[in-house]
Amino acid sequence: MKISTKGRYGLTIMMELAVRFGEGPTSLKSIAEKNGLSEHYLEQLIAPLRNAGLVKSIRGAYGGYILSREASDITAGDIIRVLEGPISPVDFTEEDDPAKRDLWLRIRDSIADVLDSTTLADLISFKEETHTDNYMFYI
Repeated sequence: MKISTKGRYGLTIMMELAVRFGEGPTSLKSIAEKNGLSEHYLEQLIAPLRNAGLVKSIRGAYGGYILSREASDITAGDIIRVLEGPISPVDFTEEDDPAKRDLWLRIRDSIADVLDSTTLADLISFKEETHTDNYMFYI
């Protein structure tokens, strides 16, 4: 299974909103500028996230988007399923060889387990833990 730019950028949006949770709405423009992404593309991704109830939109001059619930209550699986569809490494049918079908099911379940056990809070804490200042030393 390969996650497309929809899934990757969707996770980026949600992580940025998670970092700013409780600080008020965040504009897509600020997320796009900070991450070097297309604001127009992010606008296309935010609609399904809003329709799924993962984010809320705030109108007005200082509007933007906020998470609909705590970062610890939203998983990577929630986001990926909204933007990418069902999690499946391959399409298979009941007519497939049972051994191969079992393999595909175990792979699918393993991927789903990782995505469903990783919350936005986990992702932003990992990002903060691994962030180090990059110093340039010249000799």
